[in-house]
Amino acid sequence: MFRCLVFVLFVCVTSAADTHLLSAVVNQQTGKLQLKEGIQTDYVAFANFTDDIVKTGWSYLEVVTNGKYNDMMQAYSAGVVEGAITSQLIYKHWINTLMGYCESDDLGYCKRLKEYITTNLQWVKEQIEMAAESPYWHQVHLSLMQLKGLEDGYSGQWTFPDTELYFNPLGFLLFQMGGDLEDLEAALNKSSQSHTVGSGSCSALIKLLPGNKELLVSHDTWNNYQSMLRIMKKYVFSFRTSLTDHTLIPGSTQAFSSYPGSIFSGDDFYILSSGLVTMETTIGNSNSDLWKFVKPQASVMEWLRNIVANRLARSGKEWADIFSQYNSGTYNNQWMIVDYKGFNPGGPNLNKGLLTVLEQIPGMIQTADKTEELYNTSYWASYNIAYFDEVFNASGGPDLVKKYGSWFSFSDNPRAQMFRRNQSLVTDMESMMRLMRYNNFKNDPLSKCDGCIPAQNGENAISARSDLNPANGTYPFGALGQRPHGGTDMKMTSYGLFRQYEMLAVSGPTCDQVPVFEWSTSPYSSLMHTGHPDRWDFPTVHVKWSE
Repeated sequence: MFRCLVFVLFVCVTSAADTHLLSAVVNQQTGKLQLKEGIQTDYVAFANFTDDIVKTGWSYLEVVTNGKYNDMMQAYSAGVVEGAITSQLIYKHWINTLMGYCESDDLGYCKRLKEYITTNLQWVKEQIEMAAESPYWHQVHLSLMQLKGLEDGYSGQWTFPDTELYFNPLGFLLFQMGGDLEDLEAALNKSSQSHTVGSGSCSALIKLLPGNKELLVSHDTWNNYQSMLRIMKKYVFSFRTSLTDHTLIPGSTQAFSSYPGSIFSGDDFYILSSGLVTMETTIGNSNSDLWKFVKPQASVMEWLRNIVANRLARSGKEWADIFSQYNSGTYNNQWMIVDYKGFNPGGPNLNKGLLTVLEQIPGMIQTADKTEELYNTSYWASYNIAYFDEVFNASGGPDLVKKYGSWFSFSDNPRAQMFRRNQSLVTDMESMMRLMRYNNFKNDPLSKCDGCIPAQNGENAISARSDLNPANGTYPFGALGQRPHGGTDMKMTSYGLFRQYEMLAVSGPTCDQVPVFEWSTSPYSSLMHTGHPDRWDFPTVHVKWSE
């Protein structure tokens, strides 16, 4: 029984009545930045923002910079206009997801975290100063400048060109470090860690349609329900590759699902002007011996390496090479890089390099070209378990299988079996969407949980609904219990859509085969969810852009 809307709503950022346009310009008298309503002809950066969360579960943001200005001014201004125009959502998202973090709980950990972040930022700034002409460190510098602009735009106190890269370690940086924090909590011995044993973070599927007629790429975010204030973003940045190489960065245009206060996706799901689509699911690390590799010096946080790779890489191999530098050992994921430049619809084969897979854990990164496997099997599925044997073994996978059984195995996990069973049913975008929103846990034998009472479990699905598990049930480990966590969206693109940075997207927990999530009737009505709609039964939207 289908309980939520299944039609596709076409959304164009410029068409909504409540669209807000804002430009950052240079005051000719003072030389300082100032903000003006509308799109000014002399803009350094402008933002086009539509809040449509009540109707579609998404807000939409485009930020564009002007290449006639230097990169630092562009980056800072991009942050300023975003911070100013989305300030209300940023405030609400902070209240819902980060308020109180490090204010009372485990002050020893918070002191260690603050020291770690401060030391790491100082090391990064030293590298920027020593290697100013490096493309890598130039893009790191620009990312930090954009983040500083975001903070200043939010607070209404922008100061460029007199801006210093100072950050409150426990301020807006935490918006960027959500994934990194999951592992830092373990590495820095937080007494009560937020990461639940077995907790998944995302499902992903790459599907080659029969006859090689299309290549579909899709991603479900799995997250805490308090995180569901969402912004679909498109950045068009005219950044140079470096101070000495004035060519435009390959990933100058990016479309991605994101959150208020974040300058990257976090999910992660990106459509890039380089022809790449990049995404990941979290694999984590269960081997405490590896935390020794997590150090504040000679490492760059995952969110920054992600941004730099997306901007500079022209191929899957380049992306992997760039991302692999300065491994922080935090936010440990399986990344999938699809190079649509290597796809010829209807062609007899796939070009090498079309699919690159990378896995990161502390002290180790493994990468391989998996194009041939995609061609032979017609799909690649990702579900929070390491593919590479060396990564699986080093990160503690065998111990989890020994302790909890096949739920933690790469080939026999419930989602692995569901993808293997159902992927052949995908013949077009509509059937792909149905699979990615699939949760029939009460009737699907693969959703059965050994040792659980009741046996059928809402976590065991392509798009989880852990809130539907009974609070008084019996569960062998935390991820299978009742909690405000599950699949919170679906995004999908194709060869036919990606060239215009378009995608299909659905916001909120799946309700195709299970009840609609409503805050007011859920066990979690007392949790902070400021600005959230009560009922999450939104249609699929076709995201189009004005630029």
